[in-house]
Amino acid sequence: MTGHINDSALIRKLFFKLLPIQILLIAIGSINGIVSGLFATNMVGSEAMSAVGLFNPINMFIGAVCGLLVGGSQVVCGKFMGKNQVSKTNGYFNLSIVLGILLGGVLTVAVVLMGVFGLTGFFTKDQVVADHLKSYMIGQGVGVIPLYLGQLMAAFLSLERQSKRTIIAAVSFIVANVILNFVFVYWLRLEALGLALASSLGMWVFFLVQAPYYFTGKSAMKLSFKNIDWRGTREIFKIGVPAAAANGYMAARGAIVNKLVEVYIGSAGLSAFTAVNTMLALFWAIPTGVIAVARMLMSISQGEEDRKTLKDVMKIGLIRCMIAQIIITAVLILLAPIFTKMYYQDSATDVYQMTLAGFRLLPFCMPLALISQMFVCSGQVFERQTFLHFMSIFDGVIFVTGFSALLTSALGMDGVYYANILNGVGLLFIIFIFSIVHMKRFPRRLDDLMMIPDDFGVTDDQRIDISIRSIEDVVNISQTIQNFCLERGIDAKRSYLAALSMEEMAGNVVEHGFTKDKKHHSVDVRVIHKDDNVILRLKDDCVKFNPEEKQKIFDPELKWKNIGIRTIYGLAKDIKYQNMMGLNVLTIKF
Repeated sequence: MTGHINDSALIRKLFFKLLPIQILLIAIGSINGIVSGLFATNMVGSEAMSAVGLFNPINMFIGAVCGLLVGGSQVVCGKFMGKNQVSKTNGYFNLSIVLGILLGGVLTVAVVLMGVFGLTGFFTKDQVVADHLKSYMIGQGVGVIPLYLGQLMAAFLSLERQSKRTIIAAVSFIVANVILNFVFVYWLRLEALGLALASSLGMWVFFLVQAPYYFTGKSAMKLSFKNIDWRGTREIFKIGVPAAAANGYMAARGAIVNKLVEVYIGSAGLSAFTAVNTMLALFWAIPTGVIAVARMLMSISQGEEDRKTLKDVMKIGLIRCMIAQIIITAVLILLAPIFTKMYYQDSATDVYQMTLAGFRLLPFCMPLALISQMFVCSGQVFERQTFLHFMSIFDGVIFVTGFSALLTSALGMDGVYYANILNGVGLLFIIFIFSIVHMKRFPRRLDDLMMIPDDFGVTDDQRIDISIRSIEDVVNISQTIQNFCLERGIDAKRSYLAALSMEEMAGNVVEHGFTKDKKHHSVDVRVIHKDDNVILRLKDDCVKFNPEEKQKIFDPELKWKNIGIRTIYGLAKDIKYQNMMGLNVLTIKF
């Protein structure tokens, strides 16, 4: 076969193009936590830091509902994009925005009322810490709605190649958060209330920087609340609930572990645990960002019934991203003393030693979590509800709280840290067992561990995947496609038309798209024989180009202009185009 066999270069390039934005989006909350933690320990006191830690379970629950909306919408919209159903994608965008406003409003009222009426007895009996917690709740409630809307808009902006706007919004949030902390905490002395208000108002900045794009008329997603199909709520919830349940279980886990620490170790242990988790949350944005990108790309691949790309995305996460994650973990362990000094300076204190141990042990959880969550992504796109709920409850509650209860009384704070590591190991065991049960065989390949149905997509002999990087490849691969079709028993006419179509369309991309900038480009061509249809799919990362618009242009004085494109449109059974996450995707059926 001539040309370049598809080496997943395009999907890999797209993966790492999307990854920094997703990491930054997730890191926003972590940076907020770090800033709040530093101001709390250095300008308010350790009791305020304890209050921040005690609020974490509530914060995780708020994040769980947000994850439900963002994750559910992302998967559903990805599937519709893979099927080229743009109107449905737009409908779910509007539905998710409305749901974000409604759910955010309910949680805002709930959190503020808890603070106003002092409903904090379950969290702590320390009156000083309780007073800080009440004020912190009131301030945090102000930021729930912009958190939801900001995260939703950021997810959809990435689909519209508006990542720069999201970056500006994220940077604006960070700057606003620091400035407002100085105003509220350092200058106005509002203590815990100031910590919370700074982050909440910063989140409003994050949302308001992104929102104007949807009123410019340039966005593909149009804000319209007139034709919302509320029945789509069930589908978003069905897919999003397992991820939300995981965060909900983690909220319960956080509350239980906090109680264990308070009973067996005391407030020093709680302060140490909070400090470690607050700082490491910034670095957790890396594996979490990998998961967000993987879920997005897997969802689209599932809609396209693209088995190969599904596995390619998994391999990127498990190999390339894993190597980077291991290096980051090692660096974090080496930096443990420096991180500890940022929070507590006296190395002779118990809180210092417990914090140092946390920075040396908890980073080991990250590579383990990356592996398990990649398989959770696969479970989400195939809606393996039982598997997802098992993973959620074992990860969220059973393993960590169980091991913590067994180890904390004997090992102190180290017991809590080791419990989190053992949790990661236990989840890998569950994935292995579930793959055996679901596939009814011992897993021999990645497909089995991902629990991809045997009848999903097409078999290897029903397709060819080729990458084109030059005009010479276009001519050579044309013959390859024609031979493939003939070998599959397709008639000579359709075999020739498939080869001709690829040559015409890919040739246009190479001739015009490759020359628009100085970047290196490729066209990934997939040819599928399924249900007696020959399906060509061309993907490229060049500037947006819709051949349907070109084929409609006819100038009597330039009658030969675009004749190739018009001919293909006249001969094919069906042609669909969409621009998806910065990629031109053209599907031609004969």
